[in-house]
Amino acid sequence: MISAHWETAVPTVNAVDRNETIHDFGGFPRALYDMRYPAPGSPSVAARISDQLRASELDCKIAYGRGLDHGAWVPLLLMYPQADIPVLQLSVQPHLGPEHHLLMGRALAPLRQEGVLIIGSGSFTHDLSEFRGHGPNDPAPDWVNSFADWFHAALTKSQTNDLLNYRSQAPFAVKNHPSEEHLLPLYVALGAAGEDARAERLHASATYSVLRMDVYAFQDSNGSARSNILVTKSFVQTTGSLTNC
Repeated sequence: MISAHWETAVPTVNAVDRNETIHDFGGFPRALYDMRYPAPGSPSVAARISDQLRASELDCKIAYGRGLDHGAWVPLLLMYPQADIPVLQLSVQPHLGPEHHLLMGRALAPLRQEGVLIIGSGSFTHDLSEFRGHGPNDPAPDWVNSFADWFHAALTKSQTNDLLNYRSQAPFAVKNHPSEEHLLPLYVALGAAGEDARAERLHASATYSVLRMDVYAFQDSNGSARSNILVTKSFVQTTGSLTNC
């Protein structure tokens, strides 16, 4: 799981026998802080991740003891509520940009053949300065949808160079992502599906008007393996969608 909520100077993977639940948010109902997601970890897979990244000339550190932040455990709670699958978390490096994260994904691609599901968790749009004053079901403004539509077209047409340069090419790019951390997990999942990855949109919605919560799956050109990008961090499940508070 590559979460937007773990930023480090170099790629870092956690290696634990059992994940602690990190409640890295504030101002929410007590019930959220009582939730736990004690999924097992896998130190052996953490070592494989480190080896794969280093083999691609990407540095990697191992964090012994870190658990799962809400960008990881909240969507996993909805996907695998029994917390019975091993989960590892890999950090993002916003100062290194999209290409670095695409290369991280390509380095991890062989893990798909070993039964590892690669998930990126962030948000398709994420300007929290516009968050207040909107209801959960308010429609998205043009500056949100224009960006999301451009990105969807670039993904489905495999326009990788455009995606890497989205901040200068996509409409309202900087407005939707004043900082990049919530979009970077997408590039890891995209890269993990290979150079000719095919994108499939599984879900599209907006929450509180300005937060697009789109979900994509990526598979290689042969359709033989899939890596997922789950671009949402969710606290409440509604009918067929995930909503963020």
